[in-house]
Amino acid sequence: MKEVQDHFFRLAKEEGYRSRAAYKLIDIDDRKRVLRRGARVLDAGAAPGSWSQVAAERIGPKGEVIGVDLKQINGGGYPTNVRLLQADLRDLTLEDLGGEPFDAVLSDMAPDTTGDPMGDHFRSARLCHDLLDLSTTWLRKGGNLVMKVFEGAEYPELLKRASRMFEEAKGYKPRASRAESVEMFVVCLGYRGNDGRVPTAEDAILPKRKPSKGWS
Repeated sequence: MKEVQDHFFRLAKEEGYRSRAAYKLIDIDDRKRVLRRGARVLDAGAAPGSWSQVAAERIGPKGEVIGVDLKQINGGGYPTNVRLLQADLRDLTLEDLGGEPFDAVLSDMAPDTTGDPMGDHFRSARLCHDLLDLSTTWLRKGGNLVMKVFEGAEYPELLKRASRMFEEAKGYKPRASRAESVEMFVVCLGYRGNDGRVPTAEDAILPKRKPSKGWS
């Protein structure tokens, strides 16, 4: 597997991508057709910027990519339809991102690892749930979402929630992922227009109506 990893590292250098992670998105899009020509795309947690590179190539000059990260991203070498923002996604509104919902939201972001696999997994799953929450306003109906998560106890429930929100939601591990990595990509196609949460009694808007007196 080391040889495969070195292959993607060398290939990224040869083809001008900022990291080997570019080939994860290429693999996902080749299989699932997440991106289309002319699409509006949000790259969440975009640094160092290789997913924005791939997205810009695949959507073409009539599309738009907005890449957001807490870290500053070097804007050199991108086409004019790529816009980069240094910000916390949770502080941004749709108006800050251009005012129009996106056709696709991409996320290769993950929490800083601590050496505690269980804790890292839960933080990763929390990030994904945050993305699903934000997708209710960021993503147009019928849009697509790709997000990275560390596998663990919360993964099945995350996948179930995504399946309620999208026509299709499945896990996929690209060839460019390291063999020892616990990362998995949840690929979600066809946003239904809901938040995927299971209704509970507390969700009821109106109280139960009491029967009128004299009625049997």
